[in-house]
Amino acid sequence: MTHEKFMREALIEAKKGDLPYGAVIVKDNEIVMRGYNTAQTDNDVSAHAELNILRAFTKQYSYSLDALSGYTLYATGEPCPMCAAACVWAGVSTVVFGASIEQISNLGLDQLKSFDLPCKTVVAKGFQNIEVVGGILAEECLELFKQL
Repeated sequence: MTHEKFMREALIEAKKGDLPYGAVIVKDNEIVMRGYNTAQTDNDVSAHAELNILRAFTKQYSYSLDALSGYTLYATGEPCPMCAAACVWAGVSTVVFGASIEQISNLGLDQLKSFDLPCKTVVAKGFQNIEVVGGILAEECLELFKQL
């Protein structure tokens, strides 16, 4: 039930962004950071929801290779390879996502193109032990993408 609770919070964030990617960072059942996609607004190809909150977190708290040890990152869409690698560098303990890259790509929308490289594959090649959980409220997350 906890994953669904925090994914609903990520869905709220997703509605604020350029594209429906929203994210929250959680520790001890408390949200410590919220974010959403601002790539178009910021004219920054790297301003994905996950990167925005990782930047904000490390700016506010600190940066080290285990800065987010014990934290869970929730994202409405499966983190792309860039965002998954950033989770490795930040030392996030768990990544939980809603709609998968495959599900989002199957919508066929140009603005949602991504690499066919699952988050689990990226983090498995990294140097951190990160748990990846997918499919949480996937249909609700996917509905936001279908509205584009």
